[in-house]
Amino acid sequence: MTTPTQTGAPVMGRTYVLLILTLVYTFNHVDRQILVTLLEPIKADLGLKDSQLGLLTGLAFAAFYATLGIPVAMWADRGNRRNIIALSLTVWSGMTAISGLAGNFYHLLIARMGVGVGEAGGTPPATSIISDLYPPQQRAQALGVYTTGIGIGIMIGYILGAFVYAHYGWRVAFFVAGIPGLLLALLVRLTVKEPIRGLSEQRVQDDSEAPSLSETLTFIMGQSSYLWLLAGCLMICISANAYVAFISSHLQRFYGLTPGDVSLPLGLMIGGIGGLGAVLLGRVCDKLSNKDLRWRPWLIAVCAAVALPFSYMFLQAPTVNQAYLWNIVPSFIGLIYASIAYTASQELVQLRMRAFASAFTLFCLTLIGIGCGPWIAGGLSDYYLAQGMDPSKTLGLALKFILIFNGLSIICLVIAGRRYREDVARAQAA
Repeated sequence: MTTPTQTGAPVMGRTYVLLILTLVYTFNHVDRQILVTLLEPIKADLGLKDSQLGLLTGLAFAAFYATLGIPVAMWADRGNRRNIIALSLTVWSGMTAISGLAGNFYHLLIARMGVGVGEAGGTPPATSIISDLYPPQQRAQALGVYTTGIGIGIMIGYILGAFVYAHYGWRVAFFVAGIPGLLLALLVRLTVKEPIRGLSEQRVQDDSEAPSLSETLTFIMGQSSYLWLLAGCLMICISANAYVAFISSHLQRFYGLTPGDVSLPLGLMIGGIGGLGAVLLGRVCDKLSNKDLRWRPWLIAVCAAVALPFSYMFLQAPTVNQAYLWNIVPSFIGLIYASIAYTASQELVQLRMRAFASAFTLFCLTLIGIGCGPWIAGGLSDYYLAQGMDPSKTLGLALKFILIFNGLSIICLVIAGRRYREDVARAQAA
């Protein structure tokens, strides 16, 4: 039985769509995490450097993922978002499977570029659909649920990658990760319905009202709170993705472990604890924001400040068990910046700018955060190695340097809150 909400959207229907889209986002991150989990055996098999690993996990993927997200979002603001998601899932799942055939660095580079091409069409239309199904007072929590796809995908990627690698090798792991996504794409196409735009807010517009690219960019650039929040999230994203890319390699090198040794603990922390944090903190954000919308950026600032000392102590831990303990707090609050960034990208723009705003947010977070974070950390590690440092310590030192970005993010996010309420009102009035 379905129960209508205040806006007329069926509860069970929108819950199903949210869960399916979260599952798609989970597959999105499984396909990314498989590579990260298996960096050490891939490095040994193909004879790669840390800077090349950083390129594979960062810029090679991010450049296509970010750039193509913009035209795909413009398409999504005008076309059928459900179909775009299904097509994109088909492409990135197929390219993930093809990654298992790579014979050298360049083969794998091209395959990861293909994954980036496919995944460009995932998040912008998905966040736009969710915003049409959930009103503002429920949106951060709904997008928090969606964001759990990051943590769950990372958890599955760690555990699945390590298990399949131990029994069948790293190449088979890419096939196991990619092929199920083709079946999920069919499920999306056949069972998800395209919602009415603006349904959750009773702000319904027709196709003729879609603004041009220049109008959209002009409006977004006039929202100062969005720009400051985006800058703060960029800083966090650089740090977060450097850690996601190299945390497994750091633990393996520093403590003399194997992929199988670290996969379950890291998967449970980043995926399980991180996913739980995204949902709970998303609910906290909605409650605080109902009283004062400025808590959208301010909550991320508080979380960044809390995570900073724990992340530093994680890198200082003398034993791996102590490292895991120090990493619990950063894992719990590590995903909240993404869900609030997407929430803000939907609140601070007009209805038919939402997919574009999500894609623009994703473009910046991806190209600068995902693209530069692992690349900077990998390059620093190679530099320290060239200076004669102990190979087991170079990644840890590089990740300590990356924490500077966390500190800078706090300043940007505090500033973002100053005009947040006024900018949301401007978007609604427009």
